[in-house]
Amino acid sequence: MGDFTARLDRALRDFGGPAVRLAALGFTDAFQEDAEGDSGNAATGGSGAARPDASGADREGAARTGDALLLGGPVTGSAPLPVWLYGRHAVLGPVTAEGAPGCARCLERRWQAVRSVALRDALELGGGTRTAGSWPFATALVADTLAALACAVAQVPPPEGPFAEIRLLDLASLAVRRYPLVPDPECPRCGVREQDTAEAARPPGEPSPKHRTGTFRTRALESYRLPVAAFANPVCGALGPSLVQDVSSTSTSATIGCFSMRSGEYLRETFWGGHTNSFTRSARVGVLEGLERYAGMRARGRALTVRGSLNEHRAQAVDPRQVGLYAPEFYRDNPRVRPFDPDREIPWVWGWSLRDNEPRLVPEILTYYHAPGLENRFVQESSNGCASGGSWAEAAYFGLMEVVERDAFLLTWYGQQPLPEIDPASSTRPATRAMVDRLAMYGYRARFFDTRISFPVPVVTAVAERFDGGPGRMCFGAGAGLDPESALDSALCEIATDAVNLQDRTVRDEDRLRAMAADFDQVTALHDHPLVYGVPEMGRYADFLLRAPGAAPDPRPLADLAWPDAQGREAAPDLGEDLARCVGAVAERGFDVVVVDQSLPEQRRLGLHTVSVLVPGLLPIDFGWSRQRARTMPRMRTALHEAGLRDRELLPEDLNPAPHPFP
Repeated sequence: MGDFTARLDRALRDFGGPAVRLAALGFTDAFQEDAEGDSGNAATGGSGAARPDASGADREGAARTGDALLLGGPVTGSAPLPVWLYGRHAVLGPVTAEGAPGCARCLERRWQAVRSVALRDALELGGGTRTAGSWPFATALVADTLAALACAVAQVPPPEGPFAEIRLLDLASLAVRRYPLVPDPECPRCGVREQDTAEAARPPGEPSPKHRTGTFRTRALESYRLPVAAFANPVCGALGPSLVQDVSSTSTSATIGCFSMRSGEYLRETFWGGHTNSFTRSARVGVLEGLERYAGMRARGRALTVRGSLNEHRAQAVDPRQVGLYAPEFYRDNPRVRPFDPDREIPWVWGWSLRDNEPRLVPEILTYYHAPGLENRFVQESSNGCASGGSWAEAAYFGLMEVVERDAFLLTWYGQQPLPEIDPASSTRPATRAMVDRLAMYGYRARFFDTRISFPVPVVTAVAERFDGGPGRMCFGAGAGLDPESALDSALCEIATDAVNLQDRTVRDEDRLRAMAADFDQVTALHDHPLVYGVPEMGRYADFLLRAPGAAPDPRPLADLAWPDAQGREAAPDLGEDLARCVGAVAERGFDVVVVDQSLPEQRRLGLHTVSVLVPGLLPIDFGWSRQRARTMPRMRTALHEAGLRDRELLPEDLNPAPHPFP
């Protein structure tokens, strides 16, 4: 290695190239934020620096600084160009505009985050590293090529986009690729976290005009400067190493991505994706969904400041008992998860009550559903109520719609409530009617139901049901929004994507799914819930909806779900007005609406906002049969009766005995 670094140093000087810092990726854990690692590597920007034999380079005039080698010409003006080595790859950069975020430590952390499970476990859980053999790319050709590329990179103007850039040199083929680098908001060197305060939780109050009539967005998706490669690339993808086009789907042009985050010894995979009629559009939608989930898992862009018990903060706090807790049997069988205690100290995050126009403290774990610290958990929340938009009001509107939609779905399912059917042929959208026909070609009848329970907001439940009742029996979806057409379209999109692959997935995993159907305690994960309904025998649990006695012979037109405002409009020209109307409808029934801003710095640079909406008292979605809070909450017993759909409150024996099928 000494001969290679000496050759690279000479080439840089001969070519008149920049000073570079040569280091290696993957020597140490870049997520370990110990003070010694940060201070010892301040020059290189991280703890993943190489420890090669520097004797050869030293003889040629290269200076060792920290854990990296300083090669090339003198350091003048800007900092040396970072050059990283790993296997057959060399990574140059990041290169940033003056004052822009994104440093070498960000690159180390992003690079490590997209490595394989085996490599991440070795770095993050294992011991030290050792040399396994000589590096096969320590050749004069590689040294000259790397020096030439460093010269070229140093002469290119800084990127004009929102993010820094790196270059990847494949040392086997000498191919060069360029990727954006999204700064890591948790970077110990350049990350800046905003203080979480009551005043900072106040909504901005700015107008949120829709970009065109008939939409509920302030901007068109295509207007965002959304470089997909910044979020899905094999070097430093902020949301994972790749974005896969699901060519097996015959109904939508779906895309799928995945990122991993460590929780103790376990690397938790989080999938994200888009489901539209175009792979390009699905990629952009998928990135937005991935960012939304990434933002909601833990407080990366804000520093939480409040700890204490519910009894200490009662006047300003959301009571977790109103949001729902697990049955006592769960805590008995899972002693590592402690039941909630109003005297127990936990971390809190500031949100804002839209009903009362004042700040609210929310338990961190109810907003950031993968926050570290098992000792702080009493439930495992999901992304329910998290949404993104081009304005705060847009994100809050879609978050509230999701909470209302899932509450209505759970009331219907567990309450075994028959619903009025909707005629999809009454949709005014040709694409909707075409997709219904396409599902019929694949053997599925698409059915839709009016799921308004407590609120006038349109909610639609969709079911794709096999005509022959065979494997891949049925799948479900739901949507909500002030526009009935959009609500139905959202529900249809879910079943259109899932139905066409359900038969093969059911056959492929039949033994496991039949075991779940025989023992619901084996339904433990998110994907178990929809997949178990591919088993034909599970269809009987949906007969209350699909084969309800006395159902109306003729489905109602979709337009019947419309909820006009005082001016007779379906929706206002500003999303703030739409949000206020929906909040008013929820508050009229006695519920608060609390919004927590989860936006990441990288989202703000793109003009995006992400929020978490919480409505204490509405039924929360849970995954895993033992974790169904909805079944034991007061609303499950009373809501259908209060809505005039039942002549009495429900008893435990009235509830559907099977897990919900929500995807």
